[in-house]
Amino acid sequence: MVSIALNSSTTAPVPVETLQRITTAAAELGYTPNRFAQALKTQRTMTIACIVPDITNPFYPALVRGVQKIAQDVRYDVITMNTDGDPAREHQFLDWAREGRVDGVIGVFFSLRATDLRVLMDVDIPVVRLESSAKHAGSIPIDDIYVDNRAAARAATEHLIARGHRHIAMVAGKGGPEAVRAQGYGQALAGIKTEPWIVLDEAFNEVGGHRAAMTLLDAPKRPTAIFAANDLMAIGVMQALRERKVAIPAEIAVIGFDDISAARLVSPSLSTVTQFQDRMGERAAEILLKRLKGDRAAPGTAEEMPFQLIEREST
Repeated sequence: MVSIALNSSTTAPVPVETLQRITTAAAELGYTPNRFAQALKTQRTMTIACIVPDITNPFYPALVRGVQKIAQDVRYDVITMNTDGDPAREHQFLDWAREGRVDGVIGVFFSLRATDLRVLMDVDIPVVRLESSAKHAGSIPIDDIYVDNRAAARAATEHLIARGHRHIAMVAGKGGPEAVRAQGYGQALAGIKTEPWIVLDEAFNEVGGHRAAMTLLDAPKRPTAIFAANDLMAIGVMQALRERKVAIPAEIAVIGFDDISAARLVSPSLSTVTQFQDRMGERAAEILLKRLKGDRAAPGTAEEMPFQLIEREST
């Protein structure tokens, strides 16, 4: 009974009062289960890998925290790996995971497709992907959760249109969710028959946003509003506007995407779109744990998560 109660991988029922007595006694004695011995016996590492493209972007630590919140309740550890969105590093991760170092994977992948990830299914490692566009369940046992970034970007741009703006530019970093967000921006402008004006930068952060904004400010005709493809770029845009003594939002309004913690702290506070990234992490962990306990070969699933436009002072 003691072994069952202290074994985090077991599903055998233990009465609550008995479990409490056992865990209290273990704590008083300073007993810690040997995770390596458990792994040898159960062939499970009790570890989940969370793969992100940019750990310096505050969006991703919030997401990882959501994963940890659910995983810790069933005594799973979470390790975070940063790929920088680099295809080579994403493929290196596949080789690492196939060595059996983790039981499951939750990840944001910029280049790996379902067919690439199938090699993990072959070694019984389930995967939950966090996607930026609508997905449909497929036969490969990979589970997807997604926020419709196209619809969210359209909502952000329509917010600017509703404020009377017609000359709206977009700044974005290359790769990742840039393409679907640009599509949503373009769809919104099509409704008012205005041509898209997109400035791309290599960096999807404050530096890239600052450079892109300077390009817009040096153009023969300035925009009256800027949609930034994420909040870090929006903050860089706002920095450039302040340097050029451009009033926000009186002369140029700014809206971002992601609702990182700094969005409400900058001045003026940043209008943005939240994807509820902590809840995304929680839901991804719930789906992965269900897959670990159930049929790992069952067809994949796809689940849409909500977004919300948050209006603040910058628009």
